[in-house]
Amino acid sequence: MCRIRAVLTNDLGRDEIEEILLQTAIYGGVSSTNTVFKTAQEVYRETDTTP
Repeated sequence: MCRIRAVLTNDLGRDEIEEILLQTAIYGGVSSTNTVFKTAQEVYRETDTTP
């Protein structure tokens, strides 16, 4: 989670993050990638609700 937050604060967009996650799916496998996308969605929700 902290790495996803870090790249969001360093001006990397959600589309770019998701593209990176898709590219790494080849190496990590589908189930791991699903978990990472789920984690990314949680971080997005947290950052959207943070004032």
